[in-house]
Amino acid sequence: MTDASPPPPDARPKLVLASGSPRRLALLQQAGLEPDALLPADLDETPLKSERPRELVRRLARAKLDVALAAARHGEDLRGAYVVAADTVVAVGRRILPKPEVADEAAACMRLLSGRTHRVYTAVCLAGPRDRSRERLVETRVRFKRLAAREIDAYVASGEWRGKAGGYAIQGLAGGFVVKLVGSYSAVVGLPLYETIALLEGEGFPVRAAWRAAA
Repeated sequence: MTDASPPPPDARPKLVLASGSPRRLALLQQAGLEPDALLPADLDETPLKSERPRELVRRLARAKLDVALAAARHGEDLRGAYVVAADTVVAVGRRILPKPEVADEAAACMRLLSGRTHRVYTAVCLAGPRDRSRERLVETRVRFKRLAAREIDAYVASGEWRGKAGGYAIQGLAGGFVVKLVGSYSAVVGLPLYETIALLEGEGFPVRAAWRAAA
């Protein structure tokens, strides 16, 4: 009886995205990376008492990683895969804005963001085949124009805000509200590409080999 042949040296290891977000998937694909599986986690994202935005986003990203990592390691197909998880939080000062599910919440977010600078925190976590986790936290400052009541009403009527951190998606209609952005645009969308690629390369994932395969 002979052992199974080893995989070819240029074979790409598997990649898991711990998210069901179409935005995060699109960002990975933009970087030439196609995940082999999506393993979203259903978490309670309620901030803990006195929890700061930085602490919350790190905690949630780590929790998503843990859930996806356990699922990936449970079966043979994804054992040894690289797992990427991320979370995004929008805050004004220490006040953490919700992911609105009703129109009143969305309108309140827009009124709070109107004419002022807020911060978007995105944490990305990675576990490689050895299950060693690494993370990066990216902080981006975003300033909105002063919004008229009719603009807020029209935006809320669009429904685009539903389930979005801070009540908006910068790649959508609310992009027209942005006066200034200092930091990472992709992090505001949901996944900081520079940091994600750096983490993957640092753990030995052949990012550029994936680019060649995508060509």
